Amino acid sequence: MQESQEEIKRGLKDVVACETRISYVDPKGQLYYAGYNTDVLAGRVSFAEAVYLTWFDNLPSQKELSDFESTILSEMSLPESVIKRLKSYSNGNHPMDILQSEIPHLGMHDPDLGDNSDSANRKKAIRIVAKVPTIVANLNRIRNNEPLIPPDDKLDFASNFLYMFLGKYPDELERETINKYMYLHLDHGLAASTFVARSTVSTQSDMYSGVASALGSLKGKFHGGANERVRGMLNEIKNLGDVEAYIQGRLDVKKRIMGFGHRIYQADDPRTKHLRELCENLCRRANKLDLYEKSKEIEYVVLNKKNIRPNVDFYAATILDALGIPVTFSTPFFASSRVAGWIAHIIEELSQRIIMRPTSRYTGKYGREFIPIDKR
Repeated sequence: MQESQEEIKRGLKDVVACETRISYVDPKGQLYYAGYNTDVLAGRVSFAEAVYLTWFDNLPSQKELSDFESTILSEMSLPESVIKRLKSYSNGNHPMDILQSEIPHLGMHDPDLGDNSDSANRKKAIRIVAKVPTIVANLNRIRNNEPLIPPDDKLDFASNFLYMFLGKYPDELERETINKYMYLHLDHGLAASTFVARSTVSTQSDMYSGVASALGSLKGKFHGGANERVRGMLNEIKNLGDVEAYIQGRLDVKKRIMGFGHRIYQADDPRTKHLRELCENLCRRANKLDLYEKSKEIEYVVLNKKNIRPNVDFYAATILDALGIPVTFSTPFFASSRVAGWIAHIIEELSQRIIMRPTSRYTGKYGREFIPIDKR
């Protein structure tokens, strides 16, 4: 047998799997959404505006944005059967597992499920982006034995998510924070979960299946699940003076410092500086400045000991803590943002009509002799 001698790219490093106009991750420390440097748009556009940009390749006019958000808000309610299932889950079930399991159920209620035309996919896209945050918010309310809250059309989409989750109207700083948090998590090139979503729908499967696949990838601790583990680290370090010993202890046994380093960036993760600034303002207002100082000290120690800088997960974890989001809902907040990016890629991939089928290097045996079961 002739075996392939082509170089194996572990983790598909540097393999170009598709073409996209949606986002570009520049290793030199820049991130672009549909041609716009994210630094240029940060704080100047809402999350919904950025979603519109990645879907339609243009920033919306005021009327287009108003119509877009109104349509999203009109689709945020959940089928009663989904709400009933959310109430049936044990509090021991992780919210990410529940979210992933409920996406196919949403698909069963969608009259356009099997229609992959552009117009049908645009309608499905709105429904999914609208309902994922509602699932997350409703699950939190159910676990706290609190009434479910419908969206308020006086709030933008991202602020409605926070309002429905916490049960109180967000103030100006909180509205700014949730919009910028979701904006910075919207898309990030061909991240693992995005690749999985595109691979799933390259078979011409449906959008709900692509999103469910992506959620399974995102919850892994090396991907979106990292922010939950950052929060675990912040909770384990009780005092500012304990930071150096804690970090050194992990390094001594060759354990990862979650929230640091990135597969692509050779410089700072460009999203970090925006989250760090938000984090300081929010922690000061929430009387959690010690949490921010602890985060800053961890960043300083890791940089000095390993010359590794924080990625998006690090300060995102502190922000969610300061907002009052429970630890287990950290990755669902990430998912509620990234789902819009997945959908942009799913729609793009569905138009390609080419199934993803990489090859592999076989390392097993050949020509093994069969032995009947009575002689094994």
